[in-house]
Amino acid sequence: MLIENVVMNASPFICLSESDLIHLLPKLFKEIVVPDIVCNEIVAKGKIDNASQSLHACNWLKQVKDVPLLPSVLSWDLGKGESAVLSYAIKHPGCWAGIDDREARRCASSLGCQHIGTVGIILLAKRRGIVPTVYDNLKKLQDAGLWLSETFIKDVCRMAGE
Repeated sequence: MLIENVVMNASPFICLSESDLIHLLPKLFKEIVVPDIVCNEIVAKGKIDNASQSLHACNWLKQVKDVPLLPSVLSWDLGKGESAVLSYAIKHPGCWAGIDDREARRCASSLGCQHIGTVGIILLAKRRGIVPTVYDNLKKLQDAGLWLSETFIKDVCRMAGE
């Protein structure tokens, strides 16, 4: 299935921004949505970092206000950002949820919501020929502070044929 639209949660957006990989999003997706509650998480406490700067500089981002939260999502007791992302994705068929949180991914799977995480975005970029290697980009994520074990990196690279 071709992934064209994604609604992003804070974690993948921050990870991609901090590792200078945020430019992959508009190359991969036609529409990139960020709910306002997620925007608030990204710029929490007035911090100035790559993620908050990206949020304001990326003219390809569509920020949406007041995403109605679905009771089926709320019953999982996730964070506000994850709940908004999943609710939006469920209400917009064909839109994938960009989430990393394990419990949010479990919720997405149980509700039939397509989802992709930060590492999945890197794999998709490799499959579409946008990046030459998965390994180099996983190392960028790791260097930017995303915890990825060496074993996990090797397993993902092996899956990607590297």
